[in-house]
Amino acid sequence: MNFDDPRLTAIGLLTEVHAGLLGRFLPVLSAAGLSEIDFETVIRLARSPNQRLRMSDLAAQTGLSTSGVTRVVDRLEREGLVRREACSSDRRASYAALTDAGRERLEGVLPQHIQDIDDCFTGLLSESELSAFLDSLRKIRAVVRPCATAGAVEAEAPVRP
Repeated sequence: MNFDDPRLTAIGLLTEVHAGLLGRFLPVLSAAGLSEIDFETVIRLARSPNQRLRMSDLAAQTGLSTSGVTRVVDRLEREGLVRREACSSDRRASYAALTDAGRERLEGVLPQHIQDIDDCFTGLLSESELSAFLDSLRKIRAVVRPCATAGAVEAEAPVRP
């Protein structure tokens, strides 16, 4: 058995980096009243078409179960950061949408969060290194979390003759 296998090194480094980044990011998010999953939810909504996602797509993007995403959205809705919207074409579906208060909360936390990302992550890489790294992450994500972009692009409206 080769305990120095580069595959073990790769996953070990990824785990260490992830833990280190979270350690850096969580105090800033907590100071803004956001847990890691709260932030993940509101930033995904902010970056989505019309700043909203079907609840099922939000669950797929965050990796939560449908009941898990319902609990998160319930909490964020009580705080006024998101609201539910009914789907006009499917009564069984609903959307989670970012509110003005949710945008304001993000706008308050993002400058420091982006600075932290730059200081301990993206700013350490050259432009070409970052581009290659992002390409690699997307390739891996496509295999391990293929639903991570569910609903990220609005479906085109049907063309009517």
